[in-house]
Amino acid sequence: MTVHDSAPPWWSQAVFYQVYLRSFADGNGDGVGDLAGLRARLPYLKALGVDALWVTPWYASPMADGGYDVSDHRAIDPLFGTIEEAESLLAETHEAGLRMVLDLVPNHCSEQHPWFRQATAQGPGAPARDRFWFRPGKGPDGSRPPNDWPSQFGGPAWTRITEPDGTPGPWYLHLFSRHQPDLNWNHPDVRADFAHTVRFWLERGADGFRVDAAPFPAKDPALPDVDPDAPPAQLPYQDRHHVHEIYRALRALSDSYPGNRFLIGEVHLPTTAQRDRYVRADELHCTFNFPYLTSGWRAGELRQIIADSLTGSQDVIAPTAWVLSNHDTVRHLTRFGREDSSFHMDGTFVAGPLDTHHRAGYTRARAALLLTLALPGPAFLYQGEELGLAEVDDLPLTSVHDPAGNRPNAPAQGRDGCRVPLPWSEDTPPFGFTSHDTAWLPQPASWHRLTAQRQEGDPTSMLHLYRNALAWRADHMPSLTAPLAWLDLGDDVLAFTRGAFTCVVNFGEYPIPLPHANDVHLTSSPLNNDQLPQDACAWLTQAGRSAPQQAPGSRQGPVLGREDGAAS
Repeated sequence: MTVHDSAPPWWSQAVFYQVYLRSFADGNGDGVGDLAGLRARLPYLKALGVDALWVTPWYASPMADGGYDVSDHRAIDPLFGTIEEAESLLAETHEAGLRMVLDLVPNHCSEQHPWFRQATAQGPGAPARDRFWFRPGKGPDGSRPPNDWPSQFGGPAWTRITEPDGTPGPWYLHLFSRHQPDLNWNHPDVRADFAHTVRFWLERGADGFRVDAAPFPAKDPALPDVDPDAPPAQLPYQDRHHVHEIYRALRALSDSYPGNRFLIGEVHLPTTAQRDRYVRADELHCTFNFPYLTSGWRAGELRQIIADSLTGSQDVIAPTAWVLSNHDTVRHLTRFGREDSSFHMDGTFVAGPLDTHHRAGYTRARAALLLTLALPGPAFLYQGEELGLAEVDDLPLTSVHDPAGNRPNAPAQGRDGCRVPLPWSEDTPPFGFTSHDTAWLPQPASWHRLTAQRQEGDPTSMLHLYRNALAWRADHMPSLTAPLAWLDLGDDVLAFTRGAFTCVVNFGEYPIPLPHANDVHLTSSPLNNDQLPQDACAWLTQAGRSAPQQAPGSRQGPVLGREDGAAS
């Protein structure tokens, strides 16, 4: 039955913590993060103060693309554990008062999926090939791809197979890696299997799903070449109108289960109008705010993005999800320390030169956290940002796993620089991540200053700032019902109120006075003679009006005496 509740759904102001499972914590000692490691660290996540987890794919997979090449959506990969462990983890997460959202990958599967293996093994004309996009090649010998569509990982989006008898066969479409053949959503088997997967996990207690590459599953069935004169918003392989039928069906199925199950989409598209179509009343609940994630550290740019996002949210009656980093992007501490602090999602994984001013990035990352958590709507944190982790730019090429590393303008390491396993304790790698000698990706030796254990004892650390901010938000921000209103404190200042609450961020070169008649509750850096310094954020409430108890560590900032800006 469909559940109707007049109270705001649990996810509307929730803070989610993204768990990149391979790199979170290793419980069985093989050097790779797993379900056992996550189960053991649930108390840490509870103490951090988040409301829910988003766990990246734990499904059976050859791991050609970090688990996003799924060979069985309803099985746990042995690398991570067992289905029984997954069920126990879901139950234990709920017992801890947290929720859990899983990844869904509707656009493609693995080349090792039984369907694709059947399609290639059965030869020409096999009905199993109709579940994918097999097409003959161009030219007299079929040696050229069927069209000019590009792979998101570089090169053509087509790979030719060899038939069982050894002769050249047709080509198959893969908008990502060649190891990830695209599914044909016009086929009833694909729709039925997807629904089966959704039911499977909802019945085991999943609180919702994050939909990977949401605009891609529907294609123009004619598979035409890309029109060079067409605007970027009109491509034959993404954001086709019938993609919304997929998400209407997903929403109807999700709504048939109790508990306000949550659906959020990875929707990176050129226009607001395109993005808004995915959060209509009968589709997804929310999408990630990619303009906010890709913005540079500039007051005017961020203010415009926030204003546009909130206006769009009102138009479609759906909140926007604020996010600073994820498993596909350069960690925001690093990019905020670069001259070009924006992030380019057109294929350039690292924005700006590789040399990074860590101290500026660290200071700005603290301010960015308070800004993000002050905004209305859900927020998503990426594992390790609460420890002040930077991008690892110097991974040995022999250790790189990411298939996107060969993408034009990308570093050879691809996205692995933001996926390095977390440092939990001890003074040398692997920093308590695993009992094995090494983690699956090497950790910088300098991370001994950033372990969770070390930051526990430092009230000025990034970890304590996150805990204090999350605790204050949980206690006080749900009651803020007034709309966001901007304050004009100068071109280099971003400031707004939400009723009695005020958030001020100083992007300028010099300290600024804070609004009078306000109590200061939390700052990202220490005040300078009661003024807010450069690249700092403050949370305030009107004096004598709904002034909550001062959060622990208020007015405390980072110790910035180190080269990398890390707390001592």
